[in-house]
Amino acid sequence: MMKTFSLLFISVAFLLLNSNGSCAQTNASPKDTTDRKWWKEAIVYQLYPRSFKDNDGDGIGDLKGIIAKLDYIKSLGVDVVWLNPIYSSPNDDNGYDVSDYRNIMKDFGTMADFDAMLKGMHARGLKLVMDLVVNHSSDEHEWFKQSRSSRTNPYREYYHWWNAEKGKPPYRYSLFDVHHDAWRYDSLTNAYYLHYFSRKQPDLNWENPKLRHEVYDIMKFWADKGIDGFRLDAFQFAAKDTTFPAFPNGFEKDFTRFYGMQGNLHGYLQEMNQQVLSKYNVMSVAEGAGNTFEDAHNLVDADRNELNMAYAFDGVGIAKREGYSLLHLKQVFTKWDSAFAAKGWLSIFLANHDQARLVSRFGNDSPEFRAVSSKMLTTFLMTMRGTPYYYNGDELGMTNAGFTKIEDYRDVQTLNEYQRQKELGADMQKYLQQIAFESRDNGRTPFQWNNTANGGFTTGKPWIGVNTNYKTINAASQEKDPNSTLNYFRKVVKLRKDNLVLVYGKYTLLDASNPDTYAYTREWNGKKLLILLNFRDKKATTQTGIDVGKATVLIGNYNNPSKNGTLMPYEAIVYELK
Repeated sequence: MMKTFSLLFISVAFLLLNSNGSCAQTNASPKDTTDRKWWKEAIVYQLYPRSFKDNDGDGIGDLKGIIAKLDYIKSLGVDVVWLNPIYSSPNDDNGYDVSDYRNIMKDFGTMADFDAMLKGMHARGLKLVMDLVVNHSSDEHEWFKQSRSSRTNPYREYYHWWNAEKGKPPYRYSLFDVHHDAWRYDSLTNAYYLHYFSRKQPDLNWENPKLRHEVYDIMKFWADKGIDGFRLDAFQFAAKDTTFPAFPNGFEKDFTRFYGMQGNLHGYLQEMNQQVLSKYNVMSVAEGAGNTFEDAHNLVDADRNELNMAYAFDGVGIAKREGYSLLHLKQVFTKWDSAFAAKGWLSIFLANHDQARLVSRFGNDSPEFRAVSSKMLTTFLMTMRGTPYYYNGDELGMTNAGFTKIEDYRDVQTLNEYQRQKELGADMQKYLQQIAFESRDNGRTPFQWNNTANGGFTTGKPWIGVNTNYKTINAASQEKDPNSTLNYFRKVVKLRKDNLVLVYGKYTLLDASNPDTYAYTREWNGKKLLILLNFRDKKATTQTGIDVGKATVLIGNYNNPSKNGTLMPYEAIVYELK
């Protein structure tokens, strides 16, 4: 069966094959508090604007809808909102195809709405990180319109062109194209343009200094408005070898090796840092970290003056429809933590807009175990070292959509791959079963606010279907329940805020070979915590060698936490050790 790649996983599907080391003991903590940074201690809440809250009844979430829910976001205890793209866009790829970087998509509102939203966030002590989509633009951006108009146009070199009289260019793999061909022929100038993603997302030519400085000016525009950071979408792919040499047959199976961290990428980031990032109190993070730990460190080590943090990225790709190995998960997160123990900084996450729902992929979304497994996963994310990124709706334990037919989907990647599979004569029922588990649209269904029509998201027809379980899984009902996943999330966030050991503390994996449980300690400034997590739908025992008889339970997702090492299904416990 053809594998549908998620944008985030394929960005760095790498490290276990390319790194060595044991998954047992790790790490040092900061030598003193001078290493403290606000973005290290922050909890990032990712907000998908199209699906968060619709204010005007057109079925599409908007900025005024976000403004109306700022008090809810503040109540979660998070510090930073990462907002998916809201720039002007024809919306081929849900805003990741930008046609004007200095304007707001009409679906979302106006620049005045943006200014009001930012003011409202800052008034509540919330910071805003925006997606910066500059590996590519929309083909409807004025730059590209000019670029394709003639071979002598000044904007020609803003993109990658291959003149047709040279023959067909060497094959490049496209993630979203129906035929996975990254070169698109354009008859206007008898040439091909490069697009690693959709054919409506031509790649920008970062080798051109004029293009780079256009981007820096865009960043300054938003930074001067007062935003607090940038997430650089797909940026590890931005630099290319513009001679476009032929790649070996089958390279697309490991294309990050050939696409990621090429050319003078670090030079461009250092230039970006000097021109923009160093001049503002902003955080910065790139999607993708290359092929090795060395690649990742070269992005984020402070003495290189590039970016703030790297994604511990290969973890998100572990979950499969047929299940996943907890041993593998532990190995991935432990190796990443070890590699960044003394230098650099990590992002911690298991879900986002490019993934299906957290609880459906890594937990158990059955009615019996959905809430408890969701709480367990939240405990994991909030007790690891690094900056946690948490996707909107996961605090409710929202689940995969349950879509059964292709007409339910809106994602360009899913729809194009469906067409390709059909052309190949694949078993389309199996493909529908596959995307029901892994399609990005599973994470993009509207936020479930209450049990009224459309989950309280909109009074109109939603742009994509609302999960039918909104009547039982929604924010309003969980607000009233002190034991809900929502209120548990708030408690775990507070626990992290109250215990900097969970931010900076040394991480040590325990009972490493246990296939059912994940156990580790966090230790810093004389404080030591023990975290026990059962990833199974049955009781499981962990052997940590630590006597918890006199330990204090700081939080647990059962009313009577275990004290003997035997954990209930999906149980999570955080102890403070004496």
